[in-house]
Amino acid sequence: MEEIRKEIDVGDWHSNLAHDEWTPLPVSGSRASARYKHAAVVVDEQLYIVGGSRNGRYLSDVQVFDLTSLTWSSLKLKTESSSAENIQEDDGSSLREAFPAISDHRMIKWGNKLLLIGGHSKKSSDNMSVRFIDLETHLCGVIDVSGNVPASRGGHSITLVGSRVLVFGGEDKNRRLLNDLHVLDLETMTWDVVETKQTCPVPRFDHTAATHSDRYLLIFGGCSHSIFYSDLHILDLQTMEWSQPHVQGDAVTPRAGHAGITIDKNWYIVGGGDNSTGCLETLVLNMSKLVWSTSTHVEARHPLASEGLSVCSASVFGEKILVAFGGYNGKYNNDIFVMRQKPGESSHPKIFKSPAAAAAAASVTAAYAIAKSDKSDYPPPANPTLNGIGSSLPERDIRNRIDTIKEEKRALESSVAETQVENAKLREKIDEVNSSHTELSQELQSVEGQLISERSRCFKLEAQIAELQKALESGQSIEAEVEMLRRQRSVSDEGEDGTVQRQGSGGVWGLFGR
Repeated sequence: MEEIRKEIDVGDWHSNLAHDEWTPLPVSGSRASARYKHAAVVVDEQLYIVGGSRNGRYLSDVQVFDLTSLTWSSLKLKTESSSAENIQEDDGSSLREAFPAISDHRMIKWGNKLLLIGGHSKKSSDNMSVRFIDLETHLCGVIDVSGNVPASRGGHSITLVGSRVLVFGGEDKNRRLLNDLHVLDLETMTWDVVETKQTCPVPRFDHTAATHSDRYLLIFGGCSHSIFYSDLHILDLQTMEWSQPHVQGDAVTPRAGHAGITIDKNWYIVGGGDNSTGCLETLVLNMSKLVWSTSTHVEARHPLASEGLSVCSASVFGEKILVAFGGYNGKYNNDIFVMRQKPGESSHPKIFKSPAAAAAAASVTAAYAIAKSDKSDYPPPANPTLNGIGSSLPERDIRNRIDTIKEEKRALESSVAETQVENAKLREKIDEVNSSHTELSQELQSVEGQLISERSRCFKLEAQIAELQKALESGQSIEAEVEMLRRQRSVSDEGEDGTVQRQGSGGVWGLFGR
């Protein structure tokens, strides 16, 4: 760190940063304590670190790092009641600390406030809490919310889309994994459940999320209690349908506890691990093309190869940089690392990738060339000149140039014709695919109709079976009653026979006795 302090001028440190390389910043004075699973956000060149965990203990402090002076300071929070009670205090030393110890929460800036959503604490409630820190007055507290408030959780993800916050997944206070999606309207502070279609990501926590073009929600990585993921899921916020697209580029290893931040169309993924190995590479996902690439690597046991770290984007001295802090990789870290982005691509990127797009590009180019050559078919001026020099071109050279241009025109027309043929073939393939899709859709509808018919038939059979079972039970009951009646009759018949015999015998003996 001493060598770095010599290399970096505190007053102009950003100018010495290399592109796509993490650099630790020198710090003047005391430092924030090492931690992980904290929340971080940058506001006006100030990095705010709130809460976190260390050695199994939740933290409640708010630390601020000035990215211009490279110094740490602590932010003393208070409630409205404590502010009123201590309004005459000059040094503020008796202000009552009002923020709870919390970990695995998420934080965003909204207006002049920091909003902290969810997290684990010793006194977790059943419902997710929304807390605030006022950056002007340093007041803090809990915001009253309404609607379908989700269950409390930590390790979830939050993304801001306009004035709404999307909350996905996490782990509740009973360690139950979640994959539900909720939205908080920051204008009305009202919660609602989001109903989605198709197969959503499996329950997970310690993943990352981002939005692209205010239409797509991206979920990457995370873990269950035994499995670590490297999958990417996308939710179309217009159709509310989940998909799992094919992503190209560099291979991505499973990870959880990583941090992510978007800058323009790029999503930077830093750190993470699988409880045994930290991830050494900083990944970049081009969200427009869905291509993974590796920005840079760090060495093993590096502070950035950690779980539970944070990464933010900051505009310092007019330039956007990435700022990372904290994490755990066998030890708790409290270093500040920064990275300057690699210069962007050309202002005229190549956008034609598919054969059809390339054919369309060739058609446009050819048409433009033909238009130019058509203009050349007009007779040249009487005294053509080159570069303002008065030497005239010979008529033979002019005719040769016209012939050459006409030949190029014919070649371009031939190329356009070939392109049109190729386009026609592609249209035929598209028509075949559409036709096949239509047939499959009809077949699917037919099968669905058969299934509906079979379900109806099954329902009828189940009803008949139920009636037969009732009839069978009734028949068994009747048989039992008949058998009982038979027995009673048999006993009755035997009793009558005995009485008759005894009466007859008595009469005979009486006759002889006389």
